Amino acid sequence: MNIAALREAYINKTLSPDILIKQCLEKIKSAQSSNAWITVLSEDQLKPYLDALSSKNIEDSPLWGIPFAVKDNIDLKGIPTTAACPDFAYTPSEHAFVIQQLIDAGAIPMGKTNLDQFATGLVGTRSPYGAVTNAFDAEYISGGSSSGSSFAVATGQVSFALGTDTAGSGRVPAALNNIIGTKPSIGLLSCRGVVPACKSLDCVTFFTTTQDDADTLLDTASVYDSEDTYSRPADFSTRKITDNFKIGVPRDEDLEFFGNTEYLNLFKQACKQLEQAGAELVSIDLSIFLKAATLLYNGPWVAERYHAVGNFIEDSTHQCDKTVSTIIKSANTKTAIDAFDGFYKLTNFKKQCDEILAAVDSIVMPTTSNHYKISELQANPIGLNSNMGYYTNFINLLDYSALAIPAGFTSQQLPFGITLFANKLEDKLLQQISQCYLAVNNWGMGATNNPMPNISEDEHTLSIDSYISVAVCGAHLEGMPLNHQLSERNAILLESTTTSNNYQFYALAGGPPFRPGLKRVDQGESILIEIWAVPEEHFGSFVAGIPAPLGIGKLETINGDWVSGFICEDYGLEGARDITAFKDWREYIKSLG
Repeated sequence: MNIAALREAYINKTLSPDILIKQCLEKIKSAQSSNAWITVLSEDQLKPYLDALSSKNIEDSPLWGIPFAVKDNIDLKGIPTTAACPDFAYTPSEHAFVIQQLIDAGAIPMGKTNLDQFATGLVGTRSPYGAVTNAFDAEYISGGSSSGSSFAVATGQVSFALGTDTAGSGRVPAALNNIIGTKPSIGLLSCRGVVPACKSLDCVTFFTTTQDDADTLLDTASVYDSEDTYSRPADFSTRKITDNFKIGVPRDEDLEFFGNTEYLNLFKQACKQLEQAGAELVSIDLSIFLKAATLLYNGPWVAERYHAVGNFIEDSTHQCDKTVSTIIKSANTKTAIDAFDGFYKLTNFKKQCDEILAAVDSIVMPTTSNHYKISELQANPIGLNSNMGYYTNFINLLDYSALAIPAGFTSQQLPFGITLFANKLEDKLLQQISQCYLAVNNWGMGATNNPMPNISEDEHTLSIDSYISVAVCGAHLEGMPLNHQLSERNAILLESTTTSNNYQFYALAGGPPFRPGLKRVDQGESILIEIWAVPEEHFGSFVAGIPAPLGIGKLETINGDWVSGFICEDYGLEGARDITAFKDWREYIKSLG
């Protein structure tokens, strides 16, 4: 579903937009329980967009036939804009400026996605249309406020989606769903046609599964809008990363995960991976940035939210989310003196923060501090939401660019993410750093089980062609005792899949560590495997460490492909236990108690 792959399929005539759009509609329909969508366009409503493609040249239209989702606080002509509040809904007579740029480039809007009401929240549970579920586990939040957009991209329902970001709404959902969240510099993407949250801080954002897609979208949509007061020309910094580019890393005392120790370990791991990608890590003081963050909700900026929708919320005839109403009505206690006091404090903080940022190319931090269940948020909606924004609330206040990227998984297979941020208009610099990181850390595309596509080789990135793929089925699986033999060699998890149904599965005698064996037969079962890419220079040492009776041979996958993988000599099956019925080494290990 990424842009480059779809364009190639269109150009080669192996796919047509009308067929793809029907497939997208089926995907959306099959996932209705996720609560990701508020309005889905019908085939009749989509027809004019498809018909318009015939007058566009695909070579000149970078988004020709590419399906996307729109957060429902951004106007799509003829479709109600609700901001997740039915009483607030209105039907716009024209597209938001940014939507028009995308459609002019050939993109196809599939509909409007769910959000925290009036984009007030980082959780995705504050909506009368239902709490949006996480793409990996329906008990967990998708993150907000751009919850539906992130789910739609992570599950392959669309190629990309629009979100908005004032306090982290375009970054947190990306981290919680294993996708990329691009938070451009304020004003790069016009906010004309967007329901404001804090008009001076609001940003339109993109959710994608690849960095290349994010780059394409930013290039396409960064068009100056003379009718948007906050619009900013795309005068990007021309600064490029050099060898040993410097990344600022927060001190340990500045990190907070509210009891989630796995997030701490994953962040440390991500920092090491940035080093492997060529970064020089520099310890920085994040405390000043965190102090600036407190101004967003504890300072006068909440009055901007009241300015946007306060009169509507004060009308008792309107049904609004209780938590959202409480937050926005709190602006009634703010005064003009509070506003100037906030401006003075922010100016002081920004001076100090800019000095710290000037010493490095970018700063890295966790995107969010924790990941909660939907039930936990419903029990403590304000407190836990505040925790989610620990690392996000200062970015727009300080006028910085930011990019949220995937950075691994917890033991529960829930995503973790990091955010890179830099000064305004250094969006391209962040893209370069992200490409370096993702070239050696392939966390897959959302929840689709598909690896990120090859990253083209240049002086700062590595090619996937310099890796050798190998299938593992036992102690080398992610989270299992020998997986470190892969991670220590910078191996990349490409795919979790199964063998063809021609294998018997055995637990070999001996151990620990306990090891499995696969035997090919005419009639067997499909056994879970993971396919890892091992750097060529480390493949020999990896194979040398494999003890008899195991070795590397060829395995057939469920798709009929043949890959290198672990096989077992027949003599090694003497005394082994047939565990074929488990089909999964992890399930067998669990059964041992």
